[in-house]
Amino acid sequence: MGLFDDVLKDSESLFLNEIMLDFSYQPRLVRHRENQQKYIASCILPLLQKRNGKNILISGLPGVGKTVCCKHVLKELHDYEDDILIIYVNCWKKDTSYKLALDICSILGYKWTHNKRTDELFNEIRDLINKKSLVIVLDEVDKLQDYQFLYFLAEEIYRKTIFLITNEKDWFLTLEDRLKSRLILENIDFEPYSLEQTKDILRERKDLAFVKGVFSEEAFNLIVQKAYELKDIRTGLFLLRESGNLAERKALRTISLEHATIAVSQLIDYQKRDINEMEDEEKEIIELIKDNPDKTAQELLDISKKDISLRTLQRKLDDLSKSGIILKEEAVSEQGAKTFIFRFGSIKTLDEF
Repeated sequence: MGLFDDVLKDSESLFLNEIMLDFSYQPRLVRHRENQQKYIASCILPLLQKRNGKNILISGLPGVGKTVCCKHVLKELHDYEDDILIIYVNCWKKDTSYKLALDICSILGYKWTHNKRTDELFNEIRDLINKKSLVIVLDEVDKLQDYQFLYFLAEEIYRKTIFLITNEKDWFLTLEDRLKSRLILENIDFEPYSLEQTKDILRERKDLAFVKGVFSEEAFNLIVQKAYELKDIRTGLFLLRESGNLAERKALRTISLEHATIAVSQLIDYQKRDINEMEDEEKEIIELIKDNPDKTAQELLDISKKDISLRTLQRKLDDLSKSGIILKEEAVSEQGAKTFIFRFGSIKTLDEF
């Protein structure tokens, strides 16, 4: 073998189709979620007969296929039937009824929203939607700051199927009884993938994304093990892509165990890059915590002088903590009461990986 036989030329790449490693990519078949997809589809079937569909709460940890399954079913429905309105909204950014109403008006093609109140937008949405049947997915529904829109859906829309996706199964218990009784939600819980299922899913994506034979089995097995430990397919996809990028930067033809090991060590950086996708308010809170570590929610609110309630700030702090962006620690106040303080940094350390 020559000295340069193992080096990539300028026109070569280890990747065949890098988009296969995007978590948002919709595979033709969502592996190991066939039963969940059938159940989701069965909730929609009554709409095809001009009857009301079922409403369901879809729960499970991040990265276990909740959203991708819903989108897969919605795509098949779109291809099969064009007389049903299909709406998908992520409530992380559209976290109030007014923001939801504006977004749905845009989806429906209604442009005359300027200076309209929330209830006026609801009226326009109702008149447009009730001409057909509706399937609506509210992803990360637990991020909603108010539930006015849920009441509207339950009471004002005639033929519908509502899918509410959340990482927190107990979120439904926080709703008022009168809203629970109106929604009449069934629950489907997505269990984490087994080790073999994780390996099967990631191997399919790897084979579609990379040139045959360039990914060493040792590197792949390390990535599978890490994704399984963290119960998150998105982590596995990130590690596959980053391992390939590391090998390409060195112009190598093989992705080795060393590249996968380095990619694993960069997982914290991967989590922190998610900050760039957040709204300005979340970014401001993170910067506030960076500048004022080890403060309570009340202390942070006093320092910031922001025009939000303590309850809203506490909710946002809890969300950032669960995402691993900030660290939440139990502490004792000067009065001897239990409280929590916050600082910037991932919950996971490199040692834990």
